Amino acid sequence: MESRGSVPARPVPYEGVWRFSAPAVDVSVPQARHAVRDLIARQGVPVDDDILQGLLLIVSELATNAVKHAALLSPELAVEVAIGTDWIRVSVEDNHPYRPTALETDHAQTGGRGLLLVKEITAEAGGTCDVEHTTTGGKIIWAVLPLRQPL
Repeated sequence: MESRGSVPARPVPYEGVWRFSAPAVDVSVPQARHAVRDLIARQGVPVDDDILQGLLLIVSELATNAVKHAALLSPELAVEVAIGTDWIRVSVEDNHPYRPTALETDHAQTGGRGLLLVKEITAEAGGTCDVEHTTTGGKIIWAVLPLRQPL
């Protein structure tokens, strides 16, 4: 007798969660960006190039913030990449308790707009981002983007 029940969905081969840590030093910023880019390529994630470039910029900005503002209290940062069927989430965690805010700043300044840029890239892609406290008193800053550009 043939069963007409639903067949369980097979997991998409690129789905999963990966986490790595690095010292909170300048050289870790490009290393984090390259590690995320290489992971996405290795897993065969079908991500639009515009989304990928935005995602890599987000990783750079979040890692830079951890290095610049949290290294004194958090000598290590952690990067996590979670990939679902149609979305990708990146986060950077440090042990500094300060919860940053994305503020409009003087456009003549050369810095201080990293989180604002993260919010803008995320919103333009149709994603979300936020900051959460960890149980150990630090924070996780994350962004979730769709794999495909919204229509």
